Amino acid sequence: MNPHPSPSLQLAAQRSLWLSVAVNVVLTVLQIVTGLWAGSQALVADALHSLSDLIADFVALLARRHSHKAPDDDHHYGHQRYETAASLALGLLLLGAGASMLLGAGNKITSATPLAPVHQAALWVALLTLLAKELLFRYMLKIASEVKSSMLVANAWHARADAASSLVVALGIAGNLAGYTWLDPLAAALVGFMVGKTGWGFAWDALHDLMDRAADADTVAAIRATLLATPGVQGVHDLRTRRMADQIQVDVHLEIDGNLTVHQGHDIAAAARLRVMSSQPVLDVMTHIDPV
Repeated sequence: MNPHPSPSLQLAAQRSLWLSVAVNVVLTVLQIVTGLWAGSQALVADALHSLSDLIADFVALLARRHSHKAPDDDHHYGHQRYETAASLALGLLLLGAGASMLLGAGNKITSATPLAPVHQAALWVALLTLLAKELLFRYMLKIASEVKSSMLVANAWHARADAASSLVVALGIAGNLAGYTWLDPLAAALVGFMVGKTGWGFAWDALHDLMDRAADADTVAAIRATLLATPGVQGVHDLRTRRMADQIQVDVHLEIDGNLTVHQGHDIAAAARLRVMSSQPVLDVMTHIDPV
C-alpha cells in the first residue's frame, strides 16, 4: 500500500480544508454579529466553536503540508507524526474552548440579573449554520475516507459536532423565544460540554499515538499472517508495531532455515517486508533473522 495518496486525492483534501476555512469564516462573523445584536449567548458560544474550528483548519493545513515531507537528517522515520501532533493540538483547543463556554454559561445562569428574550434573527442564523455544517461534514468525510487520513476524519467530525451544537443552539433559542429565557444560556453550556468532550477524545487518542500505541489486533494479526505466508519464513516472534499517524512501523524477528546462505536469508526477509508493505498501511518493516 502506498503511504502517500495520489496527487489528485491530495488536491481534493487540500480543497476540502480550504472550503472548511471559508465556511467557518462566514459563519463565525455571521454568528458573532447576530448573536451580539440579538442578545443570544448560545449563538455567540456557537460562533466561538466555529472560530476554534477555523483555527483548527489552519493547523490541519499546516500539518498536512509538513507530514508528507521525505525523511531527513533530523527525522529518519519521516514526518508522519505532524498529523498526530496536529490532532493533539486540535483536541486541546476544543477542550479549552468547551471549558470557556461552560464557565460563561454557568455565570449567566447563576447571575441575579433577569435574562432577556433574544431576537428571532438568532434562530434563523442557528438553522442556517446547522444546515451548512451538516453539508460540510458529509463532503469532508467523503474526501477524508478517500485520502485515508485520520486527521481529516477528525476535522470532518468537528463539522458534525458543530452541526449538533447548532441544533442545540436552535432549540435553546426557540425555547427562549417561547418564554423560557434560561434555555439560551443552558444551550450555550451544552455546546461547551459537547465541544470539550470532543476535544478530550481527540487529544487522548493523539497522546496515545505519540506514546507509540500499537496497531489494532486485527491489523497485527493480518501482518503476522502475511509474514508467515512468505515462502521461506518458518516462524515469527517478537512482532511489535507502533503507529505513525495513519501508517504503522513494524519490528519483527523472522525464523528462517539456518542452513541457507546469508544472501538467501536476506532475500526471504526482503520479500516478507515487501509483502507486508503492499498489503497493509505499513510505513516500514524492520526484520531480524533468527536461524532455525
